[in-house]
Amino acid sequence: MERIQHYFPNLSAQQLEQFAQLDALYREWNAQINVISRKDIDNLYIHHVLHSLALDKVMPLKAGAQVLDLGCGGGFPGIPLAILYPETNFMLVDSIAKKIKVVTEVSQALGLKNVKAEAGRVEKLKQRFDFVVTRAVAKAPKLAAWTRKLVKAKGNHSFPNGIWAYKGLTNMQEELNSLGPDYYGEIFPMKEFFEEEFFETKCLAYIQAP
Repeated sequence: MERIQHYFPNLSAQQLEQFAQLDALYREWNAQINVISRKDIDNLYIHHVLHSLALDKVMPLKAGAQVLDLGCGGGFPGIPLAILYPETNFMLVDSIAKKIKVVTEVSQALGLKNVKAEAGRVEKLKQRFDFVVTRAVAKAPKLAAWTRKLVKAKGNHSFPNGIWAYKGLTNMQEELNSLGPDYYGEIFPMKEFFEEEFFETKCLAYIQAP
C-alpha cells in the first residue's frame, strides 16, 4: 500500500481507504473463488493494483469517459482504475460468471458507483467506449478484431480512442507489426515510471483503431 501512496501522493482520504480495503477483500474472495494465484496474493499491491494504475502515467482518463475492461478476471485493471478515477465510467466484462461475482461484490463493498460488471462475451456488447483496457487476454490482432466496433470514433483525450493492453515486453513489437498498415501501435515500458523489478518486463501497448 505504501508504494501506491509513493507513486500517487495526491489520493483523497476516500481513495486511500478504498485501496487499503482491497487486501482483505481479495484475500476473502480468493479463498472462495481463485481469481489471483494463491502464491501471488501477497504481491497484490505491486503485481495487480500498481500494475493496473500504470495507465495514469501515460494517459490520465477524463471525467465522463466510458472504459471497457475486457476479460477483467477478478477486476484488474478495472477496479483500481475506477478507484483512481471516480468520475470515469467502467464496464467490466468477463466470460466467467464467478469472476464477475467477485468483481460485483468487491465493487459494492468499496462503494464504487462508477463500475458495472457483466458476464458474457465481448461479441454481444452493443455499447461503445472511448477506450478498451485489457490485461493478458489475447494478442494484439485478436484484441483489435474483437473491439473494432466497440470503440467510439471521436474522443477528447491526449490519445485517440483505442485499446490499452497491459502486456509483457517480449515480442510486443512483433504483435503490433502484425496488425497491418491500418493500425497505429505504440509501446510504453512500465520501467520508465515504476522502479520495482516486477515492471522491468511489463508494458502498456496502445492500439489505435482505423
